[in-house]
Order: sequence, then C-alpha cells, then structure tokens
Amino acid sequence: MQAKKHQTTTGNRIYQSTLGYLRITLMLFLIGTCLTVNAVDKPNLLLIYVDDLGLGDLGHTGHPVIKTPNLDALAGSGLTLSNYYAPSALCSPSRASLLTGRQPYRTGIRSWIPANSGIFLREEELTLAELLRDAGYQTALIGKWHLNSDLGSSSEPQPNDQGFTYFYGHNAFQIPTNKNPTNLYRNRQALAMQHGYTAQLYADEAIQWLNKRRSKQPFFLMLSMAEPHTSIENPDEYNALYAQYTRGPIVPIPSGGKNIPKSALTPRGPGEYYANITYMDAQIGKVLDEIDKTGLRNNTIVVFASDNGPVTERWINWWEVNAYGSTNGLKGRKHFLSEGGLRVPAIIRYPGVLPAGKSSDALVIGTDWFATLLAYSAVSVPDDRPIDSRNIAAVLAQAAVQQERTFHWALPTPDGFDYAIRKGNWKLLINDQQESAALYNLNEDPLELFNLLESHPDKVSNLKQRHQQNLTDIARDPLRPR
Repeated sequence: MQAKKHQTTTGNRIYQSTLGYLRITLMLFLIGTCLTVNAVDKPNLLLIYVDDLGLGDLGHTGHPVIKTPNLDALAGSGLTLSNYYAPSALCSPSRASLLTGRQPYRTGIRSWIPANSGIFLREEELTLAELLRDAGYQTALIGKWHLNSDLGSSSEPQPNDQGFTYFYGHNAFQIPTNKNPTNLYRNRQALAMQHGYTAQLYADEAIQWLNKRRSKQPFFLMLSMAEPHTSIENPDEYNALYAQYTRGPIVPIPSGGKNIPKSALTPRGPGEYYANITYMDAQIGKVLDEIDKTGLRNNTIVVFASDNGPVTERWINWWEVNAYGSTNGLKGRKHFLSEGGLRVPAIIRYPGVLPAGKSSDALVIGTDWFATLLAYSAVSVPDDRPIDSRNIAAVLAQAAVQQERTFHWALPTPDGFDYAIRKGNWKLLINDQQESAALYNLNEDPLELFNLLESHPDKVSNLKQRHQQNLTDIARDPLRPR
C-alpha cells in the first residue's frame, strides 16, 4: 500500500492546537509523576477485544451459571470499569473507533462491513498500532479484523498496512466458522484449513508470537477473539459442562444458506452459549498465564473489553438461535443504541499504577483507549485531526475527579433510532429523521423504562443542540469520507 499521508488544513490545525497542547501537557505531567515511563522501559500492551459479550455474561459481573475463572481473576488483580461503553453497538464501527480514537461517522465505518463492499478503514486514518510501531513497539493483531471487505485485496488496506507488523486471523465479514476455519490469513497469505477452534488457534498463535518477539522491545498485542459471536461451536468437553441447559443434540449451525423464518426456529437453550464463554475464558487464561510465566506481568498493561452488546433471546437472524447473552437487565441488545447494546464489560490491569481488585464507576467509552494507551506509552496523540478520545489515566488511578462528559453514538438500527447522546445522567435517542424520540435519566432509570421526552423539554433542547454541533463538526472533518 502507498505510504499513509497526514491530510491537514490550516483551519483544522487551529481547531486542534489548543486541545492538542492541553492533551500533551497532561500526558507529560502523568508520565513524570505517577506513570514513571521512560524510553527504555515502556510498558507492554495486551489488548483483548472479544465479540458480542454482554455486560452480565461473566462470573464477576453477576452471571449465575457461566464460569469464567480467568477473567474473574483478571478483575481481581485489575480495575473493573462498571460504566464502560462500546463506541458502537456493532463490531466494525466499534473496532475502527477503538483503533483511531475517532467516532464511527468520522472514519466512514458506519455499520458492519459486508464482503466485497469496498468499505474499509482508509489509509488516511492513523491507528493506535501505527503510532506505537513508529515509537518502537512490536505490533501484532491476532484474531478478528473486520475493517475491510476483503483480506485478499491489493486495493484495500490490510492489517499489515495499518500498523500491525504481524497478523493472523480472519476478516469476519461473514459469520465466522469457529471450528476448523478456512477463512484465516497469516499476514497477506491465505491459509488452508486450520484444525481446531478459533479461540484455541488465536491463543496458541499469541503465545508463539510472544515467545518469538524481540525481548528488548516493548510490544502491543491485540488479541481479538471471535467468541461469543455466532456461529457458536465448542469442544465436546465444554458443551458437556452445560448440557443441562441445551435442548436436544448439538447440531452445528451452518454459516451460509438462505434465511430461515424465525417461526421455524426451535430454541436451543443457552448451554452452547455458556460453554462458548467458558471456553473463551480458558484460552484467554493461557495467554495471561504466559505473560506471568515469562516475567512480563509487572510491566504489561492488560485491557479487556467487548466490542458491543450481546445477542440475547431477542433473535433477529436465524443463525442466532443458540445465542443467549445477558445485559444484566439492560434494555436492548447488539445493533441497538439502548443500554444493552452499548454498555459492556471492561477491565484494565496495570500493576503498581492502577488499583487492584477495585471497581471504577467513571464513564468510559472505547475511543478512550486510544489516548490513554498512548499516554501510558509516552506517545503523543496526533494533533492534525479531530480526536474523540480522552486520556483517562489519572481518573483510573483515582488521582483526578472525572468531569462531566458528553458521549455520541451513531448507527442505523432496526428500530430507527440512529443517534444517541449522553451528557451526565441524561440520554437522548434521535431517529433517522433527526427528531428527538426518547429521553432517559439513566441515574434514576438505568433500564430505560420511562420516556421523559415531554416532561423535560430543556434537557431535550440542550442535548439536541449538542448532537447537531457534533454532526456539524463531523461534516467539517477534513478526513471524513466524502
């Protein structure tokens, strides 16, 4: 691919100058005080991003059945983020925002990316991996990509073009085949059938990469699990753990074919879904154990998060018949801008810097990992483009009080709520005609049961104004696809 160009305008430089200065000043302060990072001893970064995991799907987040001992242990040694939001309620826009620190509509990744659609994360975008690579980090992505429409294309940027010097994984523009997958690539090379299940294949590859890396350089490893995204397939021994929750014999759900009417679907029960999460947990545990065994734990930041909310019993597609994700009672699911589609589990562990075995109720969104991980690594946030990411290192360390924040989401949804905005405790949903549709006080009504649209016109007006300002800002973004 052609070398990436920074596209800058004079107006945009003026727009960013003050904000960039403040970000860099705060970053340098944190580095010089609580983080003690230097050029020789930068922290390693392990970012574990999982697919369609719900807020209530883990043992430590309250699931009464699913066993997740490794992630529970990670939470026990790290900081649980109880008010963490995904950047989107779908995978591709969420992943684009995570890697760029920019809202989905800035990147042009508005929804999931179908095969051969010509939609991709453009080379003008700067990713977290690129910035870390240029700062001397070894970089690898193992697992799901889903930021272009064809992993074999020479005209679309590939993971290797966007900062990851090593790549092993799948595109996932179609439902991934998790058993013996045939759609995997290593760097730019299509692979023959890989024998095993994706969680195990990705964990083993991650361990091999960790053992082969250059030990004198810091690393950024993004382990992007396909689980518990459908289609769900597990080794027999894991299905056996939850056999009592499965109806009838286990029959693989095909990843292709014609759509099947929901009326023709037979509920499978949640056993396979439960087993899938426990299996994923075991494989993540192998990677975390390797970090410990090789003496990397104390200088490795581990971030764990889900890309969006889960598929629940509210099925939309025929292949979701064995998915039973938990939102902990929150309204909605994946593909919806209600809380169940956006609020997901997240953990960060940084030994000696962040509290261990604690929970933070700070409002955090997935775009924040961009600025925060760069700050931990003593790498500057780009100042030549609008960035929607905030460095929350001081807030997580409980060294600063979080200021009130405004979050924006945009996504075409089945119920016509294409936009959501949250400021403080208030959340406004806006339909595809740019009309205010629902207002909730999330402090008093986290389940979004009571629409306060008519009783609080002042809140509606304020949030709507902020929403319109955000749309105007995105429209003026010089990097936004035209």
